[in-house]
Amino acid sequence: MKKIIVPIDFSEQSEYAMKAAAALAKKYGSEILALHMLELNQAMITSSEGFHPEQTVFLLKLAEKRFKDFLNKPYLEGIKVTPIIKHYKVFSELNEVAEEHSAELIVMGSHGSDGLKEIFVGSNAERVVRNADIPVLVVKEELKDFKIDRFAFACDFKDESLVAFQKAKSFAAMLSAEFELVYINTPGDDFLSNKDAYERINQFLTKANAGQQVEIYNDYSVEKGILNYSESILADMIGIPTHGRKGLSHFFMGSIGEDIANHSKMPVVTFKIG
Repeated sequence: MKKIIVPIDFSEQSEYAMKAAAALAKKYGSEILALHMLELNQAMITSSEGFHPEQTVFLLKLAEKRFKDFLNKPYLEGIKVTPIIKHYKVFSELNEVAEEHSAELIVMGSHGSDGLKEIFVGSNAERVVRNADIPVLVVKEELKDFKIDRFAFACDFKDESLVAFQKAKSFAAMLSAEFELVYINTPGDDFLSNKDAYERINQFLTKANAGQQVEIYNDYSVEKGILNYSESILADMIGIPTHGRKGLSHFFMGSIGEDIANHSKMPVVTFKIG
């Protein structure tokens, strides 16, 4: 993992993200791209009426100073950190930054469990997840001695999840983490017998050209199953697919993706479907 993007708004949550990124950077020799998006718009930058150029310069200088203070931390010693300032919040620009710098991961901070419902619907973290072509790791608290030895990835084993599966498998290999693949079987219309579940899984893995052991985990809901399974194997991280522009709310059915992130005690990383 050569480069990691960390969106920064100078909040406590973005420091949690920076600390997690720093732990990964030290382990894998990565460079951190600290990205801050100013609240300017095009009119502010170009208009000569009502807004003076010196005000723009002032805001840029202020951001640069805050960056310098924010990045002057002992845990960043020995890590190459490159500050990047964008004039305004255009979250699709994350892909441009990622492509330009060949970044392989975005680490994003979000609020604690009480605020995640709000954060993941129509907010910065949700917009990043919707727009990013590379994996997005969302952390909501400070992670002590952060490392990823065991990575649980939940999959429905339908064809549309093939791309997300391949991304997750490559991600686990890049981290040298155990890739624990799980299918959550729930009561109701979506219930599958073991025979039918393994038939679907085997067809999927054949198309993916992957020889991978899969756990079929029975629970009352997909959310509970993913959380309980991940905790039972002492996973360090949960991976879930997301439909990009449709956001986390369309993962499997309803708002399961948001609920997983909301109730998970461990970090959650998303992989775009398609």
